[in-house]
Formats: sequence, structure tokens, C-alpha cells
Amino acid sequence: MLLPSYRFPPKYGPEWGSGGIFGLRYHNGTLYFTLAFEAEAHFIDVKSGEGKTYDFTLLGDAPTSGGDTYNAVSAVDEFIYFGGWVHAPAVYREEGRILFINKYSHVHVYDTGEGSVKLLWKDSIHHATEWAGEVSEIIYDPYGDRLLLAREDGHANLGVYSLDRRTGKAGALIHEPAPKGTLVHDTAFFGIGNNFTEGLREFRALDLINGRWESFKPGGSVDGRPYIRPELGAMASAYNRAFAFVRGGVIAGNPLMGEEFRFYRLFDFYTFYAPFRVNAINVGGGILTAFNAHHDAVYRPGSQDAGIEWAATNTVVGPSVLLYIAPPMVRIVGAFGARVTSIEKMDGKLLVATNSAPNTGATEATPFDTGTRDIVVLDERIIQERPPAVSFSLPLALPSMAKGFGAGTFGGIPLDGYREPRAVFYLGGDNRLTVYEYDLSLPAGEATAETFELRAGKNVLDLSSFGGIVSFELEKPENKGRVRIELL
Repeated sequence: MLLPSYRFPPKYGPEWGSGGIFGLRYHNGTLYFTLAFEAEAHFIDVKSGEGKTYDFTLLGDAPTSGGDTYNAVSAVDEFIYFGGWVHAPAVYREEGRILFINKYSHVHVYDTGEGSVKLLWKDSIHHATEWAGEVSEIIYDPYGDRLLLAREDGHANLGVYSLDRRTGKAGALIHEPAPKGTLVHDTAFFGIGNNFTEGLREFRALDLINGRWESFKPGGSVDGRPYIRPELGAMASAYNRAFAFVRGGVIAGNPLMGEEFRFYRLFDFYTFYAPFRVNAINVGGGILTAFNAHHDAVYRPGSQDAGIEWAATNTVVGPSVLLYIAPPMVRIVGAFGARVTSIEKMDGKLLVATNSAPNTGATEATPFDTGTRDIVVLDERIIQERPPAVSFSLPLALPSMAKGFGAGTFGGIPLDGYREPRAVFYLGGDNRLTVYEYDLSLPAGEATAETFELRAGKNVLDLSSFGGIVSFELEKPENKGRVRIELL
């Protein structure tokens, strides 16, 4: 594969910290992606390696910034539809703030036959400190021949919108904030809720044939324990079910076929480790996505953004992991740095866009992007190979985001493919540990539990006798302890 560049160092683009490479989509011989925060849409002819770059000036004057940070892209016929948000022009203030008077939500269309870009739709409220809901998902409705837009990040015009892909006329279908969605059978499922205050609250399902909506609750956890702040990062469809990847796990099911949604705990560390600002794609009949170690963070100690504190966002417990889901199996197939921003399949290869730095808080803007972004090319056969060695190290004291919610079960570690997994506990006093064992069965099964007596000091727990996924819970609070989970 021939690309003009695989690595993008920091460059001018006023926004909050770092953006990334988003919207990777290979369609009709063209590879598209948007580089944020530079607001550059790239279109590359993969055979010749020749590329075109668009700077979003159909929205307004240069210099522009932003672009897309949620992977809002869809391909239909010869067209690639790409959306998100853009400042045109960008207005940066030295006190670490961005003015949003020129911030637009948008959908553009790229004609792969003509090699041309057109602006299909835009929206702005032209406010200094607030903005219209960004476009975070574009779903093509094959029955209505229209685009369905999910909008959650913003202050106005949130919800699910219908966009005529020929006239550019848009209208709201519902007004509840919706970060992501996916097609299942003849229905479009959308996650509802604000990602920076509560997370996923419910699902709304739109019947594409009759236009009626239904609502469903996320459901309880397979391990029987509470879960909190399920911020929604990506959604995908397989096995006639909707999969919603959230902070702390994945919610899967389809009530329309008689199966309630259930929560499967995955990588729940009571930090902001989450499948956030990344997409999920179908590969080999399963789903490929990532859980990210450092996607959004408060930069200055003592501050917080939308109720999320410094410690929760900056406690790095492990690498970002690339996951392959083929129920009942969940397998780690790659380990990366701060975050994975976009994933695509092309010519027997997997393109994995990564970033070395996170988004930052509302008063922590910079005049340039602060991360190094690159595209890693992997062979798609990694989904069939042994997983890489990975370790996680985390404090056992619950951070403030978990206190008061009755939360205390952590982990959700997939053991598939590992021969010598173990957990090493360093405790300040004697304690009792419960290990919950389950898998991603469809329909959901129930976890089994086994208890172990742990002593003050170092305790090595061999996990090789367990299979599937394991989560953990200590009987008594541990204020000084730590656990290291090693997957070998």
C-alpha cells in the first residue's frame, strides 16, 4: 500500500489538546480520512498513491481547525459522506480558550468518480461559548435512501436527524442527545445520553419501514454487580444484535428479537479507560474495535471538566488494546499507546490510526495540535493469531467517580488465547477476593464466582484455570493496595 505519509506531527490547529486521524474509509479505490485538528480531509488513490487534500473552506474562511473526532463517515454508491465539526475560521484566545462563533457541524460528500468535494449540509448557532451538536455518526438508511445523523456533543440541535443526500435538507427525528448508532436487521439503534455527565441512558430503535420509535434500557451486568458511567464510544452490529461499546464494557442484545440488553464488563478500571473516540468495524463476521488508555484528559491538576477529575482521566492503567469480538470469544489482538482513533480494512490489511496525546479540557486549548498521529498497517490475519503479551497495573483504592455508587467490581479481562495469565495483588491487609468468570455468550449467560483468601503483602493468583472473561471484587476496601494483571 502506497500512502503519501503515515505520520503526522503537531501542526497548527487551535482546539483542545490533540485530535487525531478519523473516519478512515476505503471505498471505490479511494482511502479517505480527516486529520484533526488541522481540519484536513485526505483522499488518496491507493493504486497511484496520489492524494488530494480539502481544508473545509466551503464552510468559511481559512485558517480552519477541527474536522471530526468521532468517525462520522458512510459510503454509498460512488460517494463518501463525511461529517463532524469545523471552525471556519478558527478563533483562538491566549488564555487557553476557543471561541465557537464560527463552529459548524457539517456533512460533506466526496465523489470518487469525479474526485470532487461538495458541502451537503451545515449548522451553527454562532455562539461564543456554545455550539450546535457535532455530527458523531452517519448511517445510511437503504430503505429511505437517506442519511441518519447522530448528534450529542454540543448545546443545541442534539438528537437524531434525517438528511436527504440529494437536496441537503435535514430535519430532527428525536431531540435526545445521541452519540452513536448502528443498523440491526431493518432497525436503526441509537444510544441515548450525554457522554460527559451520565453516559448511556437508554437505546432508541427506529423502524426503518414504518418510522416508529421504541426505547429500551441497557440492562444488568452478567457478573451481577453494578456498573457506572457507561460513556458510549462506538456501536456495531453482528448476529442480529446491537453492540454498544462503553466505558467499562459492552452492552449487547436485541429486544426486538426477544433478547434483552445485558452488560458484559470489559476493562473496567474506574478510570476513563474506554472505547471512546474510536470506531468499530466488521471483520470476518465479527467486530474489531479498541479500548483507549488516554483519549480525553484534564491537563491541569485540581481542575475538572464535565465532572471528570484529573486522577480519573490521567491514571494510565495499561496500553490501548485492539479487540476482536466473535461471541462467545473476546480476544486482544493488538496493544498500542495512548489511543487508537480509527480502524479500517483494505486489501487484506488493517489500517489502525493512533495518537500519542488526548483531547484536553474546556479551558486548556492550544493553538496547535499537541499529538503525534500515525497510521499503523497490520495484516488482517492477526485476528487468527495468538494475542500479544499485555499487562495492566492499577490502584485498588476506588477513585471519586466510583464512590457512592456501590461500585467496586473491576476488570473484565479477556483471557482467550493466553496460556499463563495471572494477577498479582499487593495489599495493605488481609482480604477476600471474588473472581467472576463469564464470556460473551449470546443470549447472555450468568457468571460463576470463586473466592480466594488473600494476605497482606504480595499474592500471586494463577488465572490459567479460568476461561473467557474474569472480573474481580475485594470484600473490604483497600486504600493502599495495587494489582498487576499479566497476560502471557
